[in-house]
Amino acid sequence: MNAYLLLSNGMVLQGESIGCTGTTVGEVVFATGMVGFQETLTDPSYYGQIITQTYPLIGNYGMNSQDYESPKIWAKGYIVREACKTPSNFRCEKTLDAFLKENNTIGIEGVDTRRLTRIIREKGVMNGAITTEFDPQGESERKTALLAEINAYAVVNAVKAVSCTEMRTYNPGGKYHVALMDYGCKANIVRCLEKRGCRVTVMPGTATPEEVMAIHPDGLMLSNGPGDPAENTQIIANIAKMLDTGIPTFGICLGHQLTALAAGAKTCKLKYGHRGGNQPVTHESGARTYITSQNHGYAVMGETLPESVGHVSYVNANDKTCEGMDYTRWNCKTVQFHPEASGGPKDCEFLFDEFISRIAAAKGVTPDA
Repeated sequence: MNAYLLLSNGMVLQGESIGCTGTTVGEVVFATGMVGFQETLTDPSYYGQIITQTYPLIGNYGMNSQDYESPKIWAKGYIVREACKTPSNFRCEKTLDAFLKENNTIGIEGVDTRRLTRIIREKGVMNGAITTEFDPQGESERKTALLAEINAYAVVNAVKAVSCTEMRTYNPGGKYHVALMDYGCKANIVRCLEKRGCRVTVMPGTATPEEVMAIHPDGLMLSNGPGDPAENTQIIANIAKMLDTGIPTFGICLGHQLTALAAGAKTCKLKYGHRGGNQPVTHESGARTYITSQNHGYAVMGETLPESVGHVSYVNANDKTCEGMDYTRWNCKTVQFHPEASGGPKDCEFLFDEFISRIAAAKGVTPDA
């Protein structure tokens, strides 16, 4: 069956349907990872977006539920050059097409995704739609109506949509108790904390400071998540109140942005964002550049952070945007990239070890005691 990608500028790209049929509207973004499509598809940070994979063959090792970052697909649609129909891997449970259908996700293959990526890089992120219901190249009236819907679309209330609604605990016998704020948390954050001996209590993103502190955590983890960070005004106020207690805190991606906003800094939307497993990040010392996995469309404007509060600790080696903050006002460090990245580089997993060391220091014990 034919499928069509209609962009907000009126451009139409034709391909073939994968996954479910119908029409879906979202923000079209691109991800450059050669592997990790399972993690990408199940990452809540893609809520409200249509994902374009720049790598030309997707699905060649199939889907394996043990590697998912959440139980479902949060993206609005999926665009690939070729969807492999005969995956080969001993851990494979199903094909990409079957997984898309299970999750009621509309996809399209046969699109020149590298051409599409160049369009987005030049014009910036734009909204779009995938449809199997009509040919936008020939039906001008329906195209006009769909374009109006596309141009009116916006990703809103994203954290509320993806966050858990009830508290849940992992590794209850762990030595250190970490409260993990779920703004769209990836499962591998929990795994990385468990691996380091932590009891992890995942809290709804809207949990109040009083509710969080009532469980007496040793450390606070602020997770990744989707959407415009600045719209989460109450969460930002909650973070500031929790950090004022002096609790050791580590923020990733959206957690990094929300903390910066709580500290008085500003954020901005990037032209086309950073999404993929090959983003170079340089430490403030200049001594080392790490290869990181990233997925964000907004960035902290590092120069807007008050000097009395903290400073930029990492910058993107490509566009010099802020990739991390060290705070002097609080016992807190945050990064824009994903040190827990599964399906991507693990250069920066040491940041979890640093977090555990800060928790241990606050408790007056050695990390391996």
